[in-house]
Amino acid sequence: MVPDHVAVTNLLYRYGELIDLGDFDGVADLLADTVITVDGMAGEQRGRPVILSMYVDWTRRYPDGTPRTRHLISNPIVDVDGEAGSATIRSSYSVLQQVEGQPLQPIIVGRYHDTFARRSGASSDGPFGDWYFSRRHLFTDLVGDLSHHLLHRLG
Repeated sequence: MVPDHVAVTNLLYRYGELIDLGDFDGVADLLADTVITVDGMAGEQRGRPVILSMYVDWTRRYPDGTPRTRHLISNPIVDVDGEAGSATIRSSYSVLQQVEGQPLQPIIVGRYHDTFARRSGASSDGPFGDWYFSRRHLFTDLVGDLSHHLLHRLG
């Protein structure tokens, strides 16, 4: 059995792995039960179809099927309340991208404030135990050249 703090941190890192692979179906599965909000923007995104559309409609993928990015998720501050079945992680992200004709470069830096919940009656086997994302709030702190990454302009 994976300790709770490791299980929720594994979920955080799995997100970065899936998006860098261009596996937007996997991202939508991972975040299917998550309410996503973005600092400075009204509204929230929720439900697998909406989340899948959010990634497909906004993120450019290249012929290899990936966005040619690497999400570096760092500085996780983890707080787990095992009795209540809840956890939070505040973390930072830096996204690097390299596309043909461009050098490897940082394109965006920000923070995730994530909340996790424990599924009742779920199997605790596997790298995530019985934990899942329940909320994600995104902050954008620094923006570089996103023209090769996003299909639409931010803001």
